[in-house]
Amino acid sequence: MPLTLWRDISPVGQPLRQPTSRSPHVLVVGGGVTGLISSWVLLDQGYRVTIVSSAWASDEERLTSQIAGALWEFPPAVCGQHTDKISLAHSKHWSMTSYHIWDGIASIPALSEASGVRMMPSDFFFPAPVDSDKAQLSKMTEIMASGVRGFYRGADIIDERGVDLSYGAVDAYELLAPIIDTDKAMSWLMELVESKGANLVTETIHDDLVEIEDSLLARFGADVIVNATGLQGQVLAGDESVYPIRGGLIRVINDGSDFPKVNAALTITADAAGSSNEIIFLVPRNDNILLIGGITEPHEWNLGLRLDTPIIRRMRERCEKFLPGLENARLDPEYPFAQGLRPFRGQNVRVERELRRTGSRIVHSYGHGGAGWSLSFGCAQDVLMLVDEALDGIAARPMSEMVFERKAAGFQRSRGRYSTEF
Repeated sequence: MPLTLWRDISPVGQPLRQPTSRSPHVLVVGGGVTGLISSWVLLDQGYRVTIVSSAWASDEERLTSQIAGALWEFPPAVCGQHTDKISLAHSKHWSMTSYHIWDGIASIPALSEASGVRMMPSDFFFPAPVDSDKAQLSKMTEIMASGVRGFYRGADIIDERGVDLSYGAVDAYELLAPIIDTDKAMSWLMELVESKGANLVTETIHDDLVEIEDSLLARFGADVIVNATGLQGQVLAGDESVYPIRGGLIRVINDGSDFPKVNAALTITADAAGSSNEIIFLVPRNDNILLIGGITEPHEWNLGLRLDTPIIRRMRERCEKFLPGLENARLDPEYPFAQGLRPFRGQNVRVERELRRTGSRIVHSYGHGGAGWSLSFGCAQDVLMLVDEALDGIAARPMSEMVFERKAAGFQRSRGRYSTEF
């Protein structure tokens, strides 16, 4: 059964299962959303946790997890480029586990406010009837059967949201989705894991973890290492297939004074936008900010984009044509433009034990691309399972074998060392 809020993890400041001095100690490398949520799950299952990161969330030097659009999407995401069949099969399960937990957090007003998580309409627009595109029809059918709330399909959504008919959208569907204020959520997650007992250490690790595993475990007194380092997986996991996809988002004031307030996420597929790298992605960040995007530029490491960079100008013009009124939008004076590098890899998301060294106690969780928030809790559940297996001396196996096990078991998973079942 999937990880469940309140039964398996708790959003309050003490672990569900109190650790003892004899409880296994996990060293989590990486302070982004993947590392923090993996730590949360481990802490609530009675593990002791130390998190090592070269940087932490702040308003000065934002992490990739803060820059993210953080709109939950069923994979493959509009800006995703997740195509590996094994990774995609896992991701569909991971995304729904995460959906229900974010929904549970958003359902409690005090938690929603503290965490920056809200459930809002999320609308997807198409240049042809969904039925005419086999891949889009298959995805929509899966979404309808997945358990998301508020699903509705109808071209009337186009008029309701004020989309310019000349842009070419002829079909649409809507669902309720978690939309996350990442600055607020990252601060909340850091405070939460600290209150549950995590020790936070600021340090940069420069070497392949498999080469320094023994010394790292000894230095921190740890039993297992979890690698949640995003792009740094290229070095720390010796994974040459890791690469960035550069993205950028314009932030504008969304208070209803300059254009009708946008109260839903609005996205249109790359084929309708006319380019595989340039999409439409409009997401309310909080009560007063709207994110305007987006772009996907593979293998671009440079973070030198500006508001007047041609691809960013085209991005804004594209969105203004799609949603009339946006041409009047005022930039957020404090934080007008965000840019970052989505961490991708050749075979997409990797949640897997180290396979290069027999008996290794390293667990990897990286390569989430633009879907780190969408997949967070589902991946963390698998991290927990793999940590348990490493401690139990079970041989590591590749993700391809794990997905067949998952299908055979109907997504059943062991609950962890201190419980009976998920």
